Amino acid sequence: MNFPLSPLPLAWVAVDGTPGESWAMASFDSVLAGLTAEGDGFKAHGPEDWLQGRTLYGGMSAALALKACELAVPDLPPLRAAQIAYVGPASQDVRLVPTVLRRGKSVTTTACDLLSDGAVALRALFVFGAARDSAYAAQPPAPPACPGPEEAKPLWGPNRPGFTANIDQRLAGGQPLVSGAHSGHLLAWVRHAGPVTPGMPALVALGDALPPASFTRFTAPAMISTVTWGFELFEPGPPFAGHADGTGWYLLQSIDDGVGQGYSTQSMAMWDEGGRAVLLARQSVAIFG
Repeated sequence: MNFPLSPLPLAWVAVDGTPGESWAMASFDSVLAGLTAEGDGFKAHGPEDWLQGRTLYGGMSAALALKACELAVPDLPPLRAAQIAYVGPASQDVRLVPTVLRRGKSVTTTACDLLSDGAVALRALFVFGAARDSAYAAQPPAPPACPGPEEAKPLWGPNRPGFTANIDQRLAGGQPLVSGAHSGHLLAWVRHAGPVTPGMPALVALGDALPPASFTRFTAPAMISTVTWGFELFEPGPPFAGHADGTGWYLLQSIDDGVGQGYSTQSMAMWDEGGRAVLLARQSVAIFG
């Protein structure tokens, strides 16, 4: 994930949410619908308004890789976990090559390479697993207390990454961005700005929406790039246990565990608006500043 900052039209930066100048955006669903079979995989186009600087938004790249696996492999059980490496920049026109690594009785493991200009830009592993009866259960962590999405303030000011026009983000806790904070902690509500088809790709696209928690430590904007992102899901679907389907508001928390030598590591968690845990994640980020 890169986070270059640039001003956007008024419609997407008004602090009070008042509509301003309008401009056409490619919806999340339209980008996924553009996946077209080609050879041993699929081709896709990432519109300009889904870019972060010179690369496709990392959450969209991961969602495309997941969707390619879903299209290539019929009757997959629910998604349980993923490991994603962001190898290099992804241009607007990409190829996706999904592969089944193993299909067992209950667990299927797939891989997907996203290629840009013939080079691997993203490599993803997705683990799908059918539910099984078990004598053991433990409750996932509860969300921290915070204002609801309607009371929370916009996360970004007038300078923000271009892709964020597609995702509503509202600061609910932690520290403001680029505030010189002594700790890296972000808590924010996120949702797709437009309607989306319920499903795991829509959820995955939201999971990577926030800048790294270390962004709160910055005293001036700086370039960053996600290196790896791994996440595990609670009670996935379909039917997504009624909540983890990428629609509506989700609360994202990100806390950095360490920053040094140009890298940060962070822990992440996501809950739905009803307070039910959706996923836990870890992320490694390169910092150029």
